[in-house]
Amino acid sequence: MIRVLVADDQAMVRTGFGMIIDAQPDMTLVGEAADGVEAVELARRLRPDVALLDIRMPRMDGLAALRLLAGPGVADPIRVVVVTTFDLDEYVHQALRNGACGFLLKDSGPALLVEALRAAVTGDALISPSITVRLLQHLNPPAAPRPGEVGLSPRELEVVRLVARGATNAEIAARLFITVGTVKTHLGSAQTKLNTRNRVEIAAWAWERRLVG
Repeated sequence: MIRVLVADDQAMVRTGFGMIIDAQPDMTLVGEAADGVEAVELARRLRPDVALLDIRMPRMDGLAALRLLAGPGVADPIRVVVVTTFDLDEYVHQALRNGACGFLLKDSGPALLVEALRAAVTGDALISPSITVRLLQHLNPPAAPRPGEVGLSPRELEVVRLVARGATNAEIAARLFITVGTVKTHLGSAQTKLNTRNRVEIAAWAWERRLVG
């Protein structure tokens, strides 16, 4: 069972997410938090498989809680999916850079929420073309380096670009006529070379450097 913690300052939202989670045969809600401080305490104590964090919460916002649970330097990070009503560029950038395994808008619907939770658990973080990728397009990009400067092979660069467009491993394999296992190998190599921790950070890297049209 995928054990999920939900943190949101609105009781109705927590109840709604909880109903969606408990309706899945492979998921269970293990805790609810009404603010960031409580979310961090519960996550550290309960060690859920995934924590679903709202951004705007009292006492400590979701981004601060994310940094404590999954940010750089955290020895045993917890997988976190960020959900919010506000698709501000600043929020997206901070979430991705601090270890989020997914970024959803609250009106994304139950199917995408469930998909994001399952993706986080398997390490295949959700990057939705209709949400995450759309938001990544608005990140303020630095000067674009040449791809070879970071040591990516041409095939690794192809895989990275497809990840940034929201493709799954199976879709990438079909597109490039390679096996899913080969896709995973290329992703692992790219992740090491780019010093990223998951697919979301790989996608952010590609969008920031204008490698995706």
